[in-house]
Amino acid sequence: MNRQILHIALPSIVSNIIVPLLGLMDLAIAGHLGATAFIGAVSVGATMFNLTYWNFNFLRMGTSGMTAQAYGAGDFGEAFRILLRSTMLAVAIGLAIIVLQYPLRWLLLYAISPGEEVYQYVLTYFGICIWGAPAILSTLGISGWFLGMQNSVYPMAVSISVNVVNIIVSLLCTFTFGMGFAGIAVGTVSAQWVGLLLSLLLLRRMIRRKSVPVSVRFTEVFSGLGRFFRVNSDIFLRSLCLMLVTLFFTASGARSGDLTLAVNALIMQLFMLYSYFMDGFAFAGEALAGRYAGERNAMALRHCALRLFMWGSLVMLIFSTAYATMGDTIMPLLTDDAAVLAEAPAYRWWAAVIPIAGMAAFIWDGIYIGLTATRQMLAALLVATAAFFAIYYGLDVLPLGMSPNQRLWTAFIVYLASRGVVQTLMSGRVFSAAISPAQK
Repeated sequence: MNRQILHIALPSIVSNIIVPLLGLMDLAIAGHLGATAFIGAVSVGATMFNLTYWNFNFLRMGTSGMTAQAYGAGDFGEAFRILLRSTMLAVAIGLAIIVLQYPLRWLLLYAISPGEEVYQYVLTYFGICIWGAPAILSTLGISGWFLGMQNSVYPMAVSISVNVVNIIVSLLCTFTFGMGFAGIAVGTVSAQWVGLLLSLLLLRRMIRRKSVPVSVRFTEVFSGLGRFFRVNSDIFLRSLCLMLVTLFFTASGARSGDLTLAVNALIMQLFMLYSYFMDGFAFAGEALAGRYAGERNAMALRHCALRLFMWGSLVMLIFSTAYATMGDTIMPLLTDDAAVLAEAPAYRWWAAVIPIAGMAAFIWDGIYIGLTATRQMLAALLVATAAFFAIYYGLDVLPLGMSPNQRLWTAFIVYLASRGVVQTLMSGRVFSAAISPAQK
């Protein structure tokens, strides 16, 4: 079981670490163009697309769980139909984003409100990168299908290729071909389409190797749309709740001043680093839990969950210990700002508690996605979101003398922990329902 978990988790961790490099490379190239506005434009543009695409992550998550169950049941025909449903939806959403790009751009720019000089460059960046929407969303769906078919190496290969192509094309277009700032966007969108092309080539290879039947009736494809949309709508609403908490957290930190905002951003970067590793084991949970549910193998499912929590606990202990004991060493690697470094030690213990509070939520999310228990996962997040706001505003009423930022971090820790607690309480019924023949 450990070998199966690591076979999926390790390539997923590599992919998770590589993905942010795409944005970093764009920033690095922009930083050599001679104006700070270029850096700001790339940062704002990347934020706009992250906010847009984050809401459609269900294309990967929903596809992986349902595909894993079909894989476990040995129904490769249904696995292929799931792929078709996901791809058709991804293309439709991607085209809709292109058609609605102007109102979408206005809404996002209104929310972010960049300066005038940055604003003009953002228009250029957004106007070029928007044409990658169908490619990036389709690649998301295909990556989920690969994971459901117990393969996380292919998504890793795609991630590495996308970054290499982005670096090469961006440098060529920006400097060699004299396109300037627009060359960065051309490199990004080119890499996204190359990523889709490579995904399709790997998809063809897997279909042949697994002898997946590709001759299907469209009536069969459409007959399963009810469950497909139910699962994906739950994940979509979950994404909205995650975004609500994230945006509120950032906005609340900003109201406490630039220094607090900067420190919060650094602590959240430590949380993101932890999440890259935990998501790897969550992905293993998606693939393996779905597979064992498809096999109706209750013993293997529970054994898998136990092993996932063992690995999650190990990662949790490593990161929590590192953040608690090496905070003074880690922080200077992220910034050289004297004021931020002076303030950061006061938040070291918040960074150390985050892995402890969030571990169960990461593992359960992966397992619940694999079991397509998305309604229960959404319910847990709704409870956690309510707890977040209740703690934040409730502590303001109590005479505890806590600063707004202390209340914010307390609420965030409770939010993470409550997700895991609620999902743990629901897990017995979720497991029973997943193994029941009625689930199919």
